[in-house]
Amino acid sequence: MIKLLIRRGALCILFLAVTQLPVLAQGPGTGGPRPGATNAPIDGGVSLLLAGGVALGLRRLRRR
Repeated sequence: MIKLLIRRGALCILFLAVTQLPVLAQGPGTGGPRPGATNAPIDGGVSLLLAGGVALGLRRLRRR
C-alpha cells in the first residue's frame, strides 16, 4: 500500500512539473486587447457545443 502511494505521489509531482514548464517559459505579453477592439473569437466553441447538443438530442430520441 505504501509503495502504491509513493508511486502515485511521484507520478503526480512529475506530471505537475512537466505541465508547468511551458508556463514558466512564456514572455511578458502585450497587456491585453487594444482599446476599441470588438472582435471576439466565439465561433469555434459555439459550433462544437451546438454539435454536441444535437448529438445528445438525437441519442436521447433514439432511446425512446
